Amino acid sequence: MSEQATPNHAIPYATIGTSCQSFPDNDPFLSSAVTPDQAGIILYLGYPHRNDDSKQAILVELHTECLGELTGEHLGEEGSNVLGFARYRNGADDPSPLIELVKQKNSKPEAIAAAIALFESAGLQVAVCNDHLGRIIDRLVRPKYNAALRFLDEGRATQKDLDLTCKLGLGYPDGPIERVVRGGLVHHYNVTTALFEGTGASGYAPARRAIVAAKRERN
Repeated sequence: MSEQATPNHAIPYATIGTSCQSFPDNDPFLSSAVTPDQAGIILYLGYPHRNDDSKQAILVELHTECLGELTGEHLGEEGSNVLGFARYRNGADDPSPLIELVKQKNSKPEAIAAAIALFESAGLQVAVCNDHLGRIIDRLVRPKYNAALRFLDEGRATQKDLDLTCKLGLGYPDGPIERVVRGGLVHHYNVTTALFEGTGASGYAPARRAIVAAKRERN
């Protein structure tokens, strides 16, 4: 797991539910949580949220879905103290320090500021974005993983050569195939399927090896 700074939270926060995606059981962020009645911010981890205007922010963990699916939408004028968040994680890898904070058009600025302050005080880095299907990094890298897996199927190069080319030629710390396999081909299938169904973009269509892995897991 990436190192985090010693927590020094100005705003007391509570967590409701459990999540292996953003904050595994041993994550130091969880140890500083208080009870919901004492909290200024409540984080819902894999658990249906409740609106509460008395709180500075309500933070709802997202996976591939839009925040609007959970809050409802109102002709482009939606927004409140409810924000979405997702901590980037490459499947089974340890969580990264990156938090994607999802806002709507009329999200309260003070809620956004409170959420940023909370995560940054935990040593995490925050990127604020508008409400879109899927997360930023997945939308960028999943087509590359699909392309690498298809190159492997087409026999253009071996897995070792494909990964070595990206590491030496592009300076990647690891190659696309070793990274997607380490994160889990089934996880890749689930993410790319959601993006493909939601956008129709061919780059997100799951590669054959991911489809095979998902079917084998189901069987």
